[in-house]
Amino acid sequence: MTDLAGKRFVASYSGGKDSVLAIHRAVKAGLVPHSLMTTYNTDVGRSWFHGLPERLLDLISKSTGINIKLIKTSGAEYALNFENALRAFKAEGADICVFGDIDIDEHRKWCTDRCESVGMTPLFPLWQESRRELVFEFIDSGFLTVITTVDTSRMPDTFLGRTLTRDVAEEIAACGADICGENGEYHTFTYCGPIFSAPIDYQTSERINNGNYSSLAIE
Repeated sequence: MTDLAGKRFVASYSGGKDSVLAIHRAVKAGLVPHSLMTTYNTDVGRSWFHGLPERLLDLISKSTGINIKLIKTSGAEYALNFENALRAFKAEGADICVFGDIDIDEHRKWCTDRCESVGMTPLFPLWQESRRELVFEFIDSGFLTVITTVDTSRMPDTFLGRTLTRDVAEEIAACGADICGENGEYHTFTYCGPIFSAPIDYQTSERINNGNYSSLAIE
């Protein structure tokens, strides 16, 4: 990524550990953040996949010093609205979009297709690296993240609300789930670390069950 130093980028930001680590690596390599883009589910009033409310996203923007653009969309128009946002960012001078995907080819293809349709360059700073080593790098870099969703068919819901440490990561692996959660075993919310000027003040409220998935509402 060093040959991209000085280039302006946007990042697909979920609030989870992998997207945060990808952003952190991009900044360390000398790329300049323009905006974070977060898809926002208009049907439930929270971000897609990680369920963050606008209040927290505003706090994250202030703490990181990076503008957050909400892509408000239904599922049916998700890809179209994502591309429209990329097109607007490119017009503002951002040529690169950073993604936190690690090794699932269909995810990379979806992201690449969206970027290529508007003439932007997709960048995958974590691509095909060891899932275990990425988790440990994230933790050892000083980031703090809380487990907010688990797939109870693959790991116990007792992990909900726990901060991800090396020991907790090893517990996840020991129960047979992927240590990184790349297959959807768990999701996280990162609230403190090198890209933040101050920890994000968040709370968890009721537990929500949806099929195999159990989640803590983040407020």
